[in-house]
Formats: sequence, C-alpha cells, structure tokens
Amino acid sequence: MAIIDTFRFSDVEYESRLARTRAAMEGAGLDTLIVSDPSNMAWLTGYDGWSFYVHQAVVIGPVGAPVWFGREQDAQGALRTCYMADPDIIGYPDYFVQNPDMHPMDYLAARLTERGWHRGRIGVEMDNYWFSAEGYLALCKGLPEPPVSANGLVNWQRGVKSEAELDRMRKAARIVERMHARIAERIEPGLRKC
Repeated sequence: MAIIDTFRFSDVEYESRLARTRAAMEGAGLDTLIVSDPSNMAWLTGYDGWSFYVHQAVVIGPVGAPVWFGREQDAQGALRTCYMADPDIIGYPDYFVQNPDMHPMDYLAARLTERGWHRGRIGVEMDNYWFSAEGYLALCKGLPEPPVSANGLVNWQRGVKSEAELDRMRKAARIVERMHARIAERIEPGLRKC
C-alpha cells in the first residue's frame, strides 16, 4: 500500500498520465509499452527509488494499471511509492542479477506472457541508458515478436504539464526564492560555504 504523502500526486493525476500515454501508444500502433527511463517511471507511477543500477521497468499493457517491475528487494520501495496495488508490483529474484545464464528480462517476458501482454506490438525505450542490448535480446528470445523502438513516447507526454504539476512547480519556485533571499541576506566576502 502506498504511503499517503502531501507531496504525492493524486491517483487521478497518475490515471490521466496513463490515459495520455495510452493514447500516444495507440497512435504509434503499440499494444504494450516497456518503460525503463527512471524519470518516465516516476512520472507514470510515483516510483522514485534509486534502484536503476539493476534492471527495472514500468509496463503499460492494453488495459488496467501499469506494472512496476524490478528487483525483489526494491519492490518494497515500489509498494510504498507507486499508486498501484500490490498485484501490480512484480519483483524478480536476486539470482537474475549479473547472471550470464538468465536475465531479468527473461523473467519479465514470462510475466508478460502470464498477463497476455506478450501478443501484439511491444514498444521499448531502445535508446536509453537503462535498457541494455542483453535486455533486448532476452525479450526477443522470450516474446513472439521482437519489441520495437518507442523512444521519447513518454517524454513527449511529460512535456505538457498538468495543473497539478504547474502548482508543484510554482511551490518549488517560491521555496527557491525564499532560499535565495536568505542567501542574499547572509552573504559577505570571506563567508565559508559550510
């Protein structure tokens, strides 16, 4: 269950983002989307864990909530920060990490098959620091058709800010303005930074 936080966006906001992304998926002819950019994952689900040094993703299927996918021990953080329910948080066992005989994307391909999301056209963020060639090969091996590039699809949705996002940006700007005013009050030649 997600932690209730006054800074967290509402479920309605996340559902709006999901709807915009699904509309873009439809326009691109995609049935399923595998998102591996951490900033896109956070925008879609609220997940903000610094666990991107191992394979992780958010999967948007044809229907229902997105699915967070990552290492089992990081799933606890996802349960606390994502807006989705427990069944939509999938953790893979640690023995998939840096294992030359199996890849986390093997595990993901099997989970997609269980949900029936292995059919149709699957997009991935191909030109992305957090999505590897080995991950792509594992998906090709585990899915009926190779995934296609969906570079920038979520990023373009993020570019148009909602009222909730604009409100947060304005609040953040007020905080920075107060901080800068305080610095201006205190600064003088020779003042140490610490």
